[in-house]
Amino acid sequence: MDGNEQLRNIVRWRTKPEFDATARLGDTLSELMENQISPRHVVFSSVVELFGRLLPAELARHCKLADISGGQLKVLVDSPSYMHELRLCSLELLGELQRQCPRARIRKIKLVIC
Repeated sequence: MDGNEQLRNIVRWRTKPEFDATARLGDTLSELMENQISPRHVVFSSVVELFGRLLPAELARHCKLADISGGQLKVLVDSPSYMHELRLCSLELLGELQRQCPRARIRKIKLVIC
């Protein structure tokens, strides 16, 4: 590579067209809400509502839904005894969640002591 070719490469490198990635923040947030957050919120809120209706009030007071991801519903439980009770009814609970909230695509319930 001769000197002139090196100089041309350097000039080309320094004069690359700039990418204009500017966007209005409001438009970006609106798109995020519409495409990502709102659909997830609708699914999660329907699961939370149904979960609260299916469990006995005493058991529900000791459980908190933490997350739905990868087909797994993560439930935080505040004591081992309530975890045991929840584990006993988890298959029936899973079946009802799958039947009544198919968009959530829940395949498993994971119980975690908090």
